Amino acid sequence: MTELIWDGKYKDGKKVTPVRIALPFQTIETINESSADREKRLGTLFSQASWPPAYAGGSDSSAEWRNRLIWGDKKYVLPSLLPEFAGKVNLIYIDPPFNVGADFSFTAKIADDPETEENEAAEFVKQPSIIEQKAYRDTWGRGLDSYMQWFYETSLLLGELLAGNGSIYVHLDWHVAHYAKAILDEIYGYENFRSEIVWKRKTGRGQTNSISTEFGTQTDSIFFYTKGSENVFINPLKPLRQEYIDQFYKFHEPGGRRYRSADLSSPSFRVNLKYEYKGYKPPDKGWAISLEKMKEWDASGRLIFPKRKDGRIQRKRYLDENEGEFVQNLWDDISIVPPQSNERLDYDTQKPEALLERIIKASSNEGDLVLDCFCGSGTTAAVAEKLGRRWITCDLGRFAIHTARKRLLGIDNVRPFVVQNLGKYERQQWMNAEFESSPPYEGGVAAASADGVVLFAPGDSQSKLNPDHVAENHPPAKAGPLLRKEGSLNRRLTQERDYRHFIIELYHAQPLDGYAWLHGARAGRMVHVGSVEAPVTVEDIKSTIKEFWKMAGGESAAQSNGIDFLGWDFAFDVNETAAHFANANNVNAAFKKIPREVLEKKAVEQGDIKFYELASLGVDVKTGKKQIEITLKDFIIPPDDVPEEVRGHITHWSQWIDYWAVDWNFSDDTFHNEWQSYRTKKEPKIELTARNTDVKPGKYTVLVKVIDILGNDTTKAVEVEVK
Repeated sequence: MTELIWDGKYKDGKKVTPVRIALPFQTIETINESSADREKRLGTLFSQASWPPAYAGGSDSSAEWRNRLIWGDKKYVLPSLLPEFAGKVNLIYIDPPFNVGADFSFTAKIADDPETEENEAAEFVKQPSIIEQKAYRDTWGRGLDSYMQWFYETSLLLGELLAGNGSIYVHLDWHVAHYAKAILDEIYGYENFRSEIVWKRKTGRGQTNSISTEFGTQTDSIFFYTKGSENVFINPLKPLRQEYIDQFYKFHEPGGRRYRSADLSSPSFRVNLKYEYKGYKPPDKGWAISLEKMKEWDASGRLIFPKRKDGRIQRKRYLDENEGEFVQNLWDDISIVPPQSNERLDYDTQKPEALLERIIKASSNEGDLVLDCFCGSGTTAAVAEKLGRRWITCDLGRFAIHTARKRLLGIDNVRPFVVQNLGKYERQQWMNAEFESSPPYEGGVAAASADGVVLFAPGDSQSKLNPDHVAENHPPAKAGPLLRKEGSLNRRLTQERDYRHFIIELYHAQPLDGYAWLHGARAGRMVHVGSVEAPVTVEDIKSTIKEFWKMAGGESAAQSNGIDFLGWDFAFDVNETAAHFANANNVNAAFKKIPREVLEKKAVEQGDIKFYELASLGVDVKTGKKQIEITLKDFIIPPDDVPEEVRGHITHWSQWIDYWAVDWNFSDDTFHNEWQSYRTKKEPKIELTARNTDVKPGKYTVLVKVIDILGNDTTKAVEVEVK
């Protein structure tokens, strides 16, 4: 077999294979699920008989299936899909980056101020995050060699997900198509190559001009492979070209109906079809139709009789009965999405829906599962949704996920879907890999939080492994989940200590040992570092503040009454309840997110880690008979990511908001999107008030989620009572 070799394909004589870490998915938002389905799901979610949960893909039942929009690196997402979907995906379409100049930047739009007559609308280019830059380096960092390895590993995983009768379409251009073809032959088999589709995406002269040294490029290549020989394929039809119509459909009936003449001769000799009709002799091999059919067509005016009896009868083929011509491998009838189109989302790599519609119709049936691991603007998922297919799509770009979510919500009667990520599981994997060889932990106290996460207080000598002491002195804790083996616990404590020291150093603070909740100090302020597994809760903040006042005067590093809380996630009510508790206890509290870039070693080495304060959301709540009304009143975000010259266009707080949604009855499960308002090209304004007019009497936790123009989300929980 001919094989393409590149630097990095082999190591120690063996092929380098993909990372195969299967991590659980976290559902962070459920969209368009009915209240009845939600109650049913909550009732069965933790039942052994119903595991894995069907709403997340654990069952093939179409009534329970939930389509999936996944935010994460496909390096981890694809192997995490394998346990559930190996050999079950019917169709894969991918549009991987194939231009070395491509990146993850996007154009962020600032809406007009709703309270002024002037037009303050503006836009700016948001540069890619460190995580997105890492994905770019992984793909192109060593030029074509690294691209080939990346493409090879991705294609291997996709091949394992593909069903036995499944198909994969790989969309590329001239930069790498000829290299990728050799890799696809190696993985799927040369014999399973079906077509190279040439898509003419541009018209006109392209880039050529009088001083050009090359021909203009107007086409992309789409390689079509199957898993085996028995693939689904329904050859699509396309409308006849106008020049073809003008050339062949030359005749018109008195009423204007257009037709062409067609031969009525049999292609093979048929003795029973050799008959004379109205004095016209049959062809040498006979007529193509029986005498009865000939009379029927004659009566309906479908025959053309020549003036001379030695001529040949012909039939009429009507233009309005021609369903079109079969599509070949040159696709020159589908254009790129024009700028003025409502379909246009101003996403650089956006593909036309007509392109995906043709592919999906040709190689899948209704109810089949379609996968696209390069979500982009969400074209594949949107078309699959409209055509009644199930779908899974993922992307590393936060903005891509947000764009796709809005696009899907714009589809009439969109079926329920979930937004997922690898969240804490990806962080756990990172922590285990990053701090696995740390020196052993020397003493201290261990505690387990309400979710079973081990906490510790280095240097606490009162009790080394005494759960009673832990529960008494370091709430919230419980003895049950504690690791009983001292060796295992010490390894865990070591990891926790080193993880927190690592975050403290990235924050340019000094680590502190000997405390349960206070982990460092910077510029006179104390620092608390949240766990990788769980959000920073109000109880965490209260315990930290209590410990702060206990040690007041006994710690030289504490030169003010300020505490910075660093967390990967924060509980929904932190900005209200916790901030109020801090103020009441004379503590200046700041809440800052640990950025995902911490997981990227190169970003850490370059010092590109920035901790941003949480955005602040203000809402007004009104209740009435069977009614809850939520009105946004204020939204403040740290402007660090926005160019200074652009900030001047923000004259009203609502301009920061691109999308917001409401869960009217949050039940500590996942955000359930029951109402939303968002900006689109057609409708750039958003509503600032949400109403639910069908509420039963009772107490509710209403959760409000806002997504800003950069794709970042902020949540706020409010307690209401309807009487």
